[in-house]
Amino acid sequence: MLDFIYYPVSFILWCWHKVFGFVLGESNAISWILAIIFLTFTVRGIMFKPFVNQVRSMKKMQDFAPEMKKIQKKYANDRQRQAMEMQKLQKEHGVNPLGSCLPMLLQIPVFIGLNHVLRMFTINPYGGPKTENYFFTQAGVDSYVHAKIFGVTLGDAIYTGVGVVSGGNTVAGFHWGVAPVAIPLMIVASIATHLTARHSVQRQNPESATPQTAMMNKLTMYIFPLGVLVFGALFPVGLLFYWLANNGWTLMQQRLVYTRIDKEEEARKEAEKEKRANLGPKPGQKPTAPRPGQKPVQQKKNKPSSTGQVKKAGSAHGFAQTGSTQTGSAAAEKKDTTNASAEPSTNGSKENGAETPGLISDSTKKSGRKRR
Repeated sequence: MLDFIYYPVSFILWCWHKVFGFVLGESNAISWILAIIFLTFTVRGIMFKPFVNQVRSMKKMQDFAPEMKKIQKKYANDRQRQAMEMQKLQKEHGVNPLGSCLPMLLQIPVFIGLNHVLRMFTINPYGGPKTENYFFTQAGVDSYVHAKIFGVTLGDAIYTGVGVVSGGNTVAGFHWGVAPVAIPLMIVASIATHLTARHSVQRQNPESATPQTAMMNKLTMYIFPLGVLVFGALFPVGLLFYWLANNGWTLMQQRLVYTRIDKEEEARKEAEKEKRANLGPKPGQKPTAPRPGQKPVQQKKNKPSSTGQVKKAGSAHGFAQTGSTQTGSAAAEKKDTTNASAEPSTNGSKENGAETPGLISDSTKKSGRKRR
């Protein structure tokens, strides 16, 4: 019924087994373990872009979490209106709630498909020996069945149910011989699950915390790792390697993507800060030159000179006119003095009807000052 899942999973596993089987041998357990691990890496590599979108979507939801809280508080008694406003807010910010769940949802079919393919290597519902398993032929099935690590085949589990082994060659019940290999893998896989969940929770904004978020955090940090310890006894050893590789990839991918997004966020903040700083002049910066076509700044007029002559500031003609006036006055005074010394003594004052030579009358001085 789920062949559309089983065939792609078995094909990827078959390709990687051919690669490592060529180097290490097809019946070598290390070849099968590496094939399972690289099957995990292949699927997770395909889902890398959705994972990045998931992280960005979660970051956006944390940014407008205060607005979501306001809507929840405002429409606490109207669930339908609250849901409508939430959808409207998410649409405005370009956030798709299902986008954050897509990588996890895509891993579920892969997990189910790999679990089924690994179990079907040793189970034949029609009885008799197993001849093929999807893309694997009889030779591939035999190499998997005979591949052992520490005396345990990759298809063995600590507990095998009756329904799982009907028509096969595996005995139902507990197989404690598998425990020395399976239990350490279960413990390491559980710790890896806890670390990946805790790393994701530490990235959350405390302001965006809600009761539902707190419950999901506890579920992923404690319940899921505990579930690996409890239900890991039902999983084949090969599937435990898949779980361990998947969590190791997730932890590495989280650190890589979170570091990259943090750098992008820091660069964006620095760019905005620099943009705001460039809007105004810096302290001590000289004013820029006027642009072409810009009106010049009108200068202030100078105060009148002490001689009573008002000239415009910066007028070359005004300075030349003032200089010529002063030169003319000095020449006139010099000329009057020369004429006064050259004239006969008729300009002198009269005393008892006689003229006194060499003396200049007061009226002449006054007239000379007037002429000047």
